[in-house]
Amino acid sequence: MEAWAKDQGVADSMVVFMGDPAAEFTKACGMSMTHPGPPSVGIIGRCKRWAMHVVDNVVQYVAVSEGPDDPAGDDNPESTLCPALLKAIAAGGNDEL
Repeated sequence: MEAWAKDQGVADSMVVFMGDPAAEFTKACGMSMTHPGPPSVGIIGRCKRWAMHVVDNVVQYVAVSEGPDDPAGDDNPESTLCPALLKAIAAGGNDEL
């Protein structure tokens, strides 16, 4: 995760990348991908494409990018990207990051 943060230019910033190798957090959040498509091509245990805004351990906002024919949200990931999250945070009246 550290290498990914460095590659993305956010190392030593307020952005925190976290791994979930056993999918414990993914399962607890209900974000396990259950669509049969990915496992049919050998992708096992993948989580949905999602983003979460958390302040002081309280979830403020969650976005999930998925569709009936796009379980991974690859075709339309915009709702989980930074601009959409910042817009949702501002609209919710909680601009604390």
